[in-house]
Amino acid sequence: MGKLALAAKITHVPSMYLSELPGPRQGFRKPAIDGHIEIGRRCRELNVDTIVVFDTHWLVNANYHVNCGPHFQGLYTSNELPHFISNMEYEFPGNPELGRLLAEACNRYGVETMAHDATTLAPEYGTLVPMRYMNADQHFKVISVSALCTSHYLNDSARLGWAMRKAVEEHYDGTVAFLASGSLSHRFAQNGQAPEFATKVWSPFLEILDNRVVQMWQDGEWDDFCTMLPEYAVKGHGEGFMHDTAMLLGALGWSKYDGKAEVVTPYFGSSGTGQINAVFPVTPQDGSAIPAAQASNPAGVTSTSRL
Repeated sequence: MGKLALAAKITHVPSMYLSELPGPRQGFRKPAIDGHIEIGRRCRELNVDTIVVFDTHWLVNANYHVNCGPHFQGLYTSNELPHFISNMEYEFPGNPELGRLLAEACNRYGVETMAHDATTLAPEYGTLVPMRYMNADQHFKVISVSALCTSHYLNDSARLGWAMRKAVEEHYDGTVAFLASGSLSHRFAQNGQAPEFATKVWSPFLEILDNRVVQMWQDGEWDDFCTMLPEYAVKGHGEGFMHDTAMLLGALGWSKYDGKAEVVTPYFGSSGTGQINAVFPVTPQDGSAIPAAQASNPAGVTSTSRL
């Protein structure tokens, strides 16, 4: 029925918005903005009607959640960085029908998920920033999925990604893109040092680690990457504990994924963190490598298997 047409790992650094404004940083995030515009262009070419964003700025402590209200509009100021994003306007349509289908499929696959289609809950900036550049004309419907998951298993996030792909392919009459909105390493510069690290990564170790991961993506080393993801999420200070990345790789087939990433915006540093825009070709998959549900399986839950 439906089709997952595009999958990408994207940046959402708030300095992209700052880059629009007059001042010493004007224009310095043009490559990241251009990358978003290009991904939006590709979505249009592929006849995508809805963009689903795995948002590492939506913090949740229990369950997975889907924000699928019918319409979103407002002024957004970041509570983390109000001097970067202040009174940013946003507006775009939602897709309640697809949001409910996504949540229903996740629950069938043993990953407890709730759809919120009648809510005052607004999207976070992991969704708002990319939609500013990909969807300024409100061409796409938008759904946001919680991906700053504090008490969740990466295996369940991978399974959620696969379940959502199957929901699109088997129950939705339309074309969809999945975006993992989050950084690679996410170790912010210490207070007082942020200006010094505006275009840098916090440490050589993290920069080398991130660049090796990007090379793995470009070379298609998915079995090794999926194996190392839990440790990379911890030692590499992965944003949102890398749940957005697990969701994306789950949708692509997890360790049996056979595509190779295309870098759209080359890796760059931002306030100490490591960022990229990269597209992952969607290939046929049978789901045989997708992890079993973990939280819903008492045998899979232990005091030490925290991720």
